[in-house]
Amino acid sequence: MASRRMETKPVIFCLKTLLLLYSFIFWVTGVILLSVGLWWRFMLSPYMLLISSGPCIAPFVLTGTGVAIVLFGLFGCFATCRGRPWMLKLYAVFLSLVFMTELIAGISGFVFRHEIKGTFLTTYTDAVMRYDGRDDRSLAVDDVQRRLHCCGVYNHTSWFSSVYFPVSGIPASCCVSFSDCSSADLKNRTVAVHKVHRQGCYELVTSVLESNTGIIAGVTFGIAFSQLIGMSLACCLSCFINANQYEMV
Repeated sequence: MASRRMETKPVIFCLKTLLLLYSFIFWVTGVILLSVGLWWRFMLSPYMLLISSGPCIAPFVLTGTGVAIVLFGLFGCFATCRGRPWMLKLYAVFLSLVFMTELIAGISGFVFRHEIKGTFLTTYTDAVMRYDGRDDRSLAVDDVQRRLHCCGVYNHTSWFSSVYFPVSGIPASCCVSFSDCSSADLKNRTVAVHKVHRQGCYELVTSVLESNTGIIAGVTFGIAFSQLIGMSLACCLSCFINANQYEMV
């Protein structure tokens, strides 16, 4: 009996080490998700007006998930160090909840990606049509056009139907070169075509999304299924500790 206890101790030590390392990595992913959620909430909020017609809950979901993972990761480290079977089983339950949440979020995002593109087309078109150069959506449109070197929804002609064009022409954010792009040029349909970017922003944004869909899906499902490793380690460690305690009795 004593020899069997001596055999299980190295296994328990090895499992504890692996679970501590996993819990630390799990905690780090929580910090990253929390940081991304806060960055999205405070830095990308203007762009959300161009993606969603209503309030966007994605940054709040990311922040909430990040906070939960940070807390669960700390609990996992504590449970591993204490070596209490009930704590380890509870940690496995927490990991299963995170796994289900991430799996549902990943599947939903992949399935509804075409609806997201449709919503973006609707909201971005509306932002262009109602552009005034001053409100938050207009400033977001300008920033997108400057950063991505694009113009309008499908091309620069999208601006011809906007309320802004009869007054001020095409926005200066469409210009290829600001030094060679006067307000008079932007009001002239014939001249403007040679002064502004010809690619539309909708096509550019959706092509980027399509090309990265596989990578995003792979990372999301990879992180989700990594929870299975933690669940297995926690359950195995709990079983070995229970067996060791039983042999001591």
